[in-house]
Formats: sequence, C-alpha cells, structure tokens
Amino acid sequence: HVQLVECGGGWAEAGGSLRLSCVVSEFTDCMGWFRQVPGKSREGVAVINVNGRKIYVGSVKGRFTISKDAENNTLYLQMDSLRPEDTATYYCAGRGAVCSDYSLSRADVFPHWGQGTQVTVS
Repeated sequence: HVQLVECGGGWAEAGGSLRLSCVVSEFTDCMGWFRQVPGKSREGVAVINVNGRKIYVGSVKGRFTISKDAENNTLYLQMDSLRPEDTATYYCAGRGAVCSDYSLSRADVFPHWGQGTQVTVS
C-alpha cells in the first residue's frame, strides 16, 4: 500500500505563496493534488504523470506548479498568487495509471490518499 504524508499547509495573505509537500513511500504512474471545502466534492488541482506531463485545473493555471523530487520521494505543489477561493483542505493522491485531463474530475479513480493539510487564504 502506498503511503502519503502531506505537510506545508497554513495561512497566507491573498497574493502570497505556500508550498505543499507530500512524502510518498513510492511514486505511482500519476501523482496529484486535490482540494476540498466542506459541503463540496473533492476537486482536482494538478497531476503529474510518470512521463513528466503536468495537467492543471483552469483556476490555478499560471499560479500553481506541481513537481516531484525522485531522490527525496516527495511531491510538491508550489502555490503563488493565492486567492481566498484557494482556501481548502489539500490532499495528495496517487494512482497506478497515467492521468488524462479527465482525471482531475475523477477523485474516485485514485486509490491512494494522504491525510490532508489545511490551506487558508485571507
């Protein structure tokens, strides 16, 4: 079973930056970040495939960057130009198949999840 542990959440002013980290026991073919606010379904933010292809949801394009460090088994989400609407609990996730654009709307196809980290922007 793949284990994922997130850290790096917290509070930021609008326009500020935060970097989320997710230490993984092993990388899967597709790794990603999702977020969720109470009362809403989990939303895909960004994914990165084993071939390096990155896919972002439209609302974060140009502001967020997903990356991974194979040497340290860590997945990152650099979040810049933060907005209050980015406030959510952020989760890292993994699946053993390559992701497509459609994968961002399919949290159900990701079997591996971290515990989540809260991001608050005001």
